[in-house]
Amino acid sequence: MNPSKGFVLVLVATLLVLSAMLIQPFLQYVLGAILLAYVLYPLQNRLEAHVSPMVAALSLVILAVAGFVAPFVIILAKAVSSARNIMKDFDTDSVQIKVVESWIEELTGQEIDIAREFVNSGQEIGTIVFERSIQAFGTITFHLIGIALALFLVYYLLKDGDDLLNWLHRTVPLPTDIQHDLYDEINNVMWGVLFGHVFVAIIQGAVAGVGLVATGVPNAVFWTAIMMVLAMVPLVGAIPVWGGAVVYLYITGEPLLAVGLFVYSVIVVGLTDDYLRPFAVDRYAKLNPAVILLGILGGAYAFGIMGLFFGPVVLGALKATLRVGLDNWSQIGESDVSL
Repeated sequence: MNPSKGFVLVLVATLLVLSAMLIQPFLQYVLGAILLAYVLYPLQNRLEAHVSPMVAALSLVILAVAGFVAPFVIILAKAVSSARNIMKDFDTDSVQIKVVESWIEELTGQEIDIAREFVNSGQEIGTIVFERSIQAFGTITFHLIGIALALFLVYYLLKDGDDLLNWLHRTVPLPTDIQHDLYDEINNVMWGVLFGHVFVAIIQGAVAGVGLVATGVPNAVFWTAIMMVLAMVPLVGAIPVWGGAVVYLYITGEPLLAVGLFVYSVIVVGLTDDYLRPFAVDRYAKLNPAVILLGILGGAYAFGIMGLFFGPVVLGALKATLRVGLDNWSQIGESDVSL
């Protein structure tokens, strides 16, 4: 190998490793910024026909804060507050804790006070939180910096998006027509996962949440947020939550509400998953549910919470790359020779 080329390759590899180390602490926010910029980019193109790219990007960042970030923070705060109320309003009589304690004693031969165990656990958690208050302050600061970084990235990805795409077209060593084919495939995967995976999950969780509110299930906002997350997982969905709510209503002396919630969830909530998800995924991504499930679970372990979205995208992009690569293998070979 030419020494000059070898030096360039080593330098590029070193800088890539160092760049990855720089990005890794804020990986969640970088991925979130990429996702948000991707969703807003079509609006950026439309706005640029009337205003400058800078004004368009700034307007969309403000829109993102008002339409995405702020509501998410409010819902998250409400969910946390509801989670605290679950412990605060815990009524041992309403859920027949004594019956459960008696069953455990018959099964194991040991007495247990479930309510006291909850209280002790809460005290221990409170002690840990107090002892780590300084660490918590650092964590809050880190997340605030991450949010600010994400918003800056969204702004520049929107403002300089065309330049970035042109740079990719010039840099990627593939013929232009193959690049367009590959980018179209990946674009379909992105929108397929976005609609069939995220958007449908939000709708399904919200529809199921209406049932919880209508039947008077406590802390419905918190459980609705949980269902929106669980609904992203194929074959699982919101069933664990609304199923638990049905059981809760039944054992608390509300059999009619329990039956009503069950029928509503099976029919209405089930329709959102049976029709909306296949329509979106088959139209755009054409990904098998097993691939999506593997992407969700693996992505969550590899990338954290943003992996719930990017995991299926990575597998879908692999499928698209293999298809485009195999279909154009001879043309790619000819391109390599001409280079």
